[in-house]
Amino acid sequence: MKAIEKVVMHTMNTIIVVCLALMAIMVFSNVILRFVFNSGFTMTEELARFVFLWLIFIGSVVAMKEGAHLGVDSLVSRLPRAGKIFCAVASNAIILWLCYLFFVGSWVQTVVGMGTKMPASGIPMSFHYGTGLVMSVGVGIIVLGNTWRVITGKASDADLIQVKESEDSVEEAHCDADTSAPKGK
Repeated sequence: MKAIEKVVMHTMNTIIVVCLALMAIMVFSNVILRFVFNSGFTMTEELARFVFLWLIFIGSVVAMKEGAHLGVDSLVSRLPRAGKIFCAVASNAIILWLCYLFFVGSWVQTVVGMGTKMPASGIPMSFHYGTGLVMSVGVGIIVLGNTWRVITGKASDADLIQVKESEDSVEEAHCDADTSAPKGK
């Protein structure tokens, strides 16, 4: 299961990098073409927006997995373990409900968009709205997994808070750099 998770997360990170590179190349080349050659590609603005949308929604799934979304833990961190468990399950239930609503709304828009194409590129609008389906399913699976870990007692106190401090992230990065750096004499 961990191997599948690792492959999926690596694939999503790769898609994010490719989307960012494509978006930068399309926008930069169109700016150069417009200002230097007084012409440009008609569809680059539309495609850049499309790629940006996929980048954001896939990035949301990755951020959910890594616990990188913003949060306030001033109350939850002071609660006893039972209170932390209750808050974690309650917040996960709310997130799952919002994922459901987002999925239903995206599904309706995807079905409506099947008959409509983007004007410049001709890509069906269903691919545009399908990003919401991917994001809601991805986040929903992660939240279900986190909830299962909380309910079965496999979650640590740090997992129950569900917020990573920015200082902790910096310290982790420094620790990773220190352990991977070659030791000199």
